Amino acid sequence: MEKTSRIYIAGHRGMVGSAILRKLQYEGFTNLITRTSSELDLRNQQAVADFFTLEKPEYVFLAAAKVGGIVANNTYRADFLYDNLVIQNNIIHNSYITGVTKLLFLGSSCIYPKLAPQPLKEEYLLTGLLEPTNEPYAIAKIAGIKLCDAYRDQYNCDFISVMPTNLYGYNDNYHPENSHVLPALIRKFHEAKAHGEKEVIVWGSGSPMREFLFADDLADACYYLMQTYSEPSLINIGTGEDITIKDLALLIKDIVGFEGELIFDSSKPDGTPRKLMDVSKLHSRGWKHRVELPEGIKMAYADFLTKHP
Repeated sequence: MEKTSRIYIAGHRGMVGSAILRKLQYEGFTNLITRTSSELDLRNQQAVADFFTLEKPEYVFLAAAKVGGIVANNTYRADFLYDNLVIQNNIIHNSYITGVTKLLFLGSSCIYPKLAPQPLKEEYLLTGLLEPTNEPYAIAKIAGIKLCDAYRDQYNCDFISVMPTNLYGYNDNYHPENSHVLPALIRKFHEAKAHGEKEVIVWGSGSPMREFLFADDLADACYYLMQTYSEPSLINIGTGEDITIKDLALLIKDIVGFEGELIFDSSKPDGTPRKLMDVSKLHSRGWKHRVELPEGIKMAYADFLTKHP
């Protein structure tokens, strides 16, 4: 990518897209193309086709998606499947039609089978059943990977797919019902502290293990891979380290400064028992995360306080 290359960041106001936008601005790129959802509905096939014809981006970071936590995924199953399929179909197809030089598609670690061996290697894709609660989202993301591969096979398009682990950071979603576990816990502990509550209830048993990557580290990895990686299939992006939900909750409790008790509600779903990414493929290509979890949570909480004082 040249500093003046026309680069489209789809989903630039979300946590991932905004991190990619910040990274490209920091690196000195001057021709960045963005549209808000009110300016361009990515589900509208004709509108997306017109946009690509008009703007003719040379590089595309496909970070736009309908996302949410375990409740949202399980409640809005049709929306998560339809919206994500149509968004990525429109962008990937029009990238081919208008001759985009390179496209990077962002998936999710939920694409892997629920009971896949740990850590999750790229070749475990489609070797078992998915976690039922987020199956629609996972199916859409798997279709995106296969669509990129199909355009590579049939039309020689340089379309690559990356699979991030669980993400957190600036511009995260702190909705009380539709957010992921880490931002949800930040909000819970913050509100409990503010209201002087004696306890915080955490969903599930606390035993599942999760891996967390700061979104700006993901952006750095995407920038690196856009310039150095060109292969079919996919590549994992993560830290290669995980933590139990219980220990995560205790860490956030300490950072937020909540002094009450923790109660784990085992009647609520745990989701997948463990989701640790095998990042040896990424490490072998020379990239490793920089932000460790305690430091990242402190930065995320500081960002939360600017928006939810």
